[in-house]
Amino acid sequence: MRLALCLLGFGNVGRELVRLIDRKHSEIISRYDIDLRVVGIATGRHGIVMDRSGIDGETAIGAWSRLLQSAIPLPDSFALIRESGADATIEMTPIDRDTGRPAIDHIEAALNAGQHAITANKGPLAHDYRRLRDLAASQKRAFLFEATVMDGFPIFNLYRECLPATKVLGFRGVLNSTTNLILTKMEEGMPFDDAVRHAQDIGIAETDPGNDIDGWDSAVKVSALCNVMMDADLRPQQVDRAGIRGITPEHVRNAQSRRRKIRLMCSAEWRDGQLATRVAPEEVAANDPAYRLYGTTSTISIRTDTLNQLTLLETTPTPAQTAFGVLADVIAAARGHF
Repeated sequence: MRLALCLLGFGNVGRELVRLIDRKHSEIISRYDIDLRVVGIATGRHGIVMDRSGIDGETAIGAWSRLLQSAIPLPDSFALIRESGADATIEMTPIDRDTGRPAIDHIEAALNAGQHAITANKGPLAHDYRRLRDLAASQKRAFLFEATVMDGFPIFNLYRECLPATKVLGFRGVLNSTTNLILTKMEEGMPFDDAVRHAQDIGIAETDPGNDIDGWDSAVKVSALCNVMMDADLRPQQVDRAGIRGITPEHVRNAQSRRRKIRLMCSAEWRDGQLATRVAPEEVAANDPAYRLYGTTSTISIRTDTLNQLTLLETTPTPAQTAFGVLADVIAAARGHF
């Protein structure tokens, strides 16, 4: 089976995905009889390339300008979705935390074109999950999103495939690796501003780190998890949110003196029929799973009505791991596992 892919966004994750597809190409064919071919790539600032016979991954990464010179001119990513002949569109554009667009519109266009829709962008889950889920079902196409929370860790696949007849009652954990790195550096004696700069220097934090340190990234992830696993219809703006901008070395030392550590905790639970959600720095004790998190490691504990509590741990995520989450969704869509 040949599966043609259209990539929207070609940053770190997109390039790692192309490398992974090339590296795993023969294995995927031999195990699943699926021949993956990238037929379209849309970038934010460097143009659009389409080739229905397939785009060479190494050329796309190392010689983009050469591909662009011979590319058919296309006005925008929506034209690429319509004209690429893709079987699946993969949405990897930067997130808009306030609206989820244009990622929502890309996914809707792909589904309406009869394509599977796969996203590494959390925005559509946080802002329009129910409608997109129902649209995908009506089109008999996949809408999958394993790479949106905890990178490629199979949290949504675990919920979908391994927890039948189970209700998620709540969850609690650390979902933002940047803030965890900053806080652990502060535990080592580094001032807050220096810890932020360190995260930026190694490519973990953005030039404007506010999305992480003010808790917005965590709030979007809380919304996504609640909407998918707890049948909510929650927006990031509705999450009770506080970041770590006000945490000082004195706060960190005071917590350490009582054998506690400060972590940016995310939580959600049903209380008397109401969904209570929160993102805020908390002191955690030594028996808390978040206590021993170091660097960019993250964790989530999920409470259910069947297996009580499950705790998942993700260690030092990379763009390659996020790309694996996307690839896993592509294979699942091709096999009809959705």
